[in-house]
Amino acid sequence: MVFSASDPTGGAGLQADILTLSSMGCHPVSVVTAITVQDTLGVEDVLPIEAEWIADQARCVLEDMPVAVFKVGLIGSVEAIAAIAEVVADYPDIPLIFDPVLASGRGDDLVNDDILSAMLEMLIPQCTLITPNSVEAMRLAMHGREEEETPSLVQCAEYFIELGCEYVLITGTHENTPKVENVLYDENGVVRSDSWERLPGSYHGSGCTLASALAATIAHGLDFAEAVKEAQEFTWQALSAGFRPGMGQFIPDRLFWAREAAEQPAEAGTGDAD
Repeated sequence: MVFSASDPTGGAGLQADILTLSSMGCHPVSVVTAITVQDTLGVEDVLPIEAEWIADQARCVLEDMPVAVFKVGLIGSVEAIAAIAEVVADYPDIPLIFDPVLASGRGDDLVNDDILSAMLEMLIPQCTLITPNSVEAMRLAMHGREEEETPSLVQCAEYFIELGCEYVLITGTHENTPKVENVLYDENGVVRSDSWERLPGSYHGSGCTLASALAATIAHGLDFAEAVKEAQEFTWQALSAGFRPGMGQFIPDRLFWAREAAEQPAEAGTGDAD
């Protein structure tokens, strides 16, 4: 079950979640948290859905069918965070993956101080795994704290785990490093660290793709270390096959594997490609 905002470009948000989960063999059920006005350049406006409607969407589905994983993306208001937190609290055995979307790729701010506080107080303590990039991790970790010194990424992860989150995957797309370094932490420190070739260009929906791919691999029963590895592999392949349909960022191709299969020559004697 994905809680996220609708993105009319299909690049990020709810549409990215649905494409990714479907591509990875899951059946996504969706809860709309907000409606956005955006293109591949940036976000122009956000209309949050009323909290009661968010809770009702989720509970209606949950009373009808089993859900393997919760995945939460962009949330438009404090009231919406409270509603989601209350729903997931009733299902403590279902893993909760949270992608804390704080800004668009262009830098449009999508949260205020109250929303940041609500994330830290009501949602992150319930999370099984959160997937901030380094900028998001630092912004969340520094919110409401008097320390003037910028925390390290390790300290950010430790802070989220102290709040109650079980795993923290901090991605390095925004860091000035030759390769993208993604690190998974738990209460004992680093669980795994992975390096990926840094692709040229800027991508719309890369974080949504990674978090949804994680939800899919966890739904399929992989342990967290292996799930993180497989989700990163899927995301990198989708990014490397990305395309630029508009005037802004590239969009990941979550169906890269289908197009690759269609382009393969037919095997001798079969008449068709696999």
